[in-house]
Amino acid sequence: MVLGETLPPAGRYAPSPSGELHVGNLRTAVLAWLFARTTDRSFVIRMEDLDRTAVGADRRQLGDLTALGMDWVPPVVYQSTRLAAYQSAIDGLRDAGRTFECFCTRREIQEAPSAPHAPEGAYPGTCRELTDAERADRRAAGRPPAIRLRSDTPEFTVSDLLHGRYTGMVDDFVVQRNDGTPAYNLAVVVDDAAQGIDQVVRGADLLSSAPRQAYLATLLGHLPPVYAHVPMVLNAKRIRLSKRDGAVTLTDLAARGVTVAQVLSHIAQSLWLADPGEVVDLATLVERFRPDALPHDPWILTADEWE
Repeated sequence: MVLGETLPPAGRYAPSPSGELHVGNLRTAVLAWLFARTTDRSFVIRMEDLDRTAVGADRRQLGDLTALGMDWVPPVVYQSTRLAAYQSAIDGLRDAGRTFECFCTRREIQEAPSAPHAPEGAYPGTCRELTDAERADRRAAGRPPAIRLRSDTPEFTVSDLLHGRYTGMVDDFVVQRNDGTPAYNLAVVVDDAAQGIDQVVRGADLLSSAPRQAYLATLLGHLPPVYAHVPMVLNAKRIRLSKRDGAVTLTDLAARGVTVAQVLSHIAQSLWLADPGEVVDLATLVERFRPDALPHDPWILTADEWE
C-alpha cells in the first residue's frame, strides 16, 4: 500500500505504543475489525507514536492482535514517519489564512474569561487577533507559539453508527504544539485521508473530538468518515479500565491461567455475541455481528471476571 494512492474503503485500529494493550483496548480493536470485515472494507493498523512510547510495545501489541486472530493490510503505518505530510497540511492551512499563533499557557487559557456565547471549555480567543507587534513581543519573551486552527463555526455535526447524528463543539483547536509536534486532531485527519479510512471505530470517550476532526477534514478537502464510538470498558469503580487495574493484559492473564481464547470469548459475551462459557473465534463473530444489536452501556470488568 502506498499512502496517497486511490485506496479501497477501509477501517482501522490506531493504538498508541506506550505499553501493552489491556482488555478494553483489545475489545475496541475487535470491534473495529468486525465493523470493517462485515462492511467489505479493508482493515489497517496505524501506530500513533507522536507522544510517549515504550520500546517494543508496538511489537507486543501487534502480537496480541494476531493472537486474537486479527489480520490487516500491511504495512503498519507509524505516525513518526509522517511528519512531512503533517507539516504540508499545516502549511496549507496557514497559507489559506486558516491558522494563527497562540502563546497562551494552559493555565492562562483556563483562567481567561470565555468569549460571549462560547461553549464551556472552548478556547477563549486570546491570541486570535494579536498584532504583528504583539506576536513579536511574545516571541522575544521566549514563548514558542502553538499553531491553532482559525475556526469559522462553533459546532459541527457528524454521523455515528451508534449515537446517530452528533453535534459538538468546534473551537480554535491546536494543530501544532509549541514544541513543533503535530497535534493529534490534525495527524489523525491527515492519516485517515491518506489511508482511505472512511469508517472510524473507537472508544466513546473520543466522541466529543469527532466534530473537530470532521470539520478539519472538510477544510483539507476530504470527506469525513462515518464514526462508531463504542462503549468503554470500566473497572468496578466505573472508571475507565487501565493497566493499574491488575490482570487486564494478555500477558498478565496468561500468568493466571487465562487463555487468549477465553479472553476473546469474554469480550464476545460482553458484546452479546456469545453465551457464557461458549468458545468462539473471530470467524464466528463475523457471522453473528450486527451493529444495531450491540450494547450501548459500558462493560464493567470486575476482578472475578476470569474465575
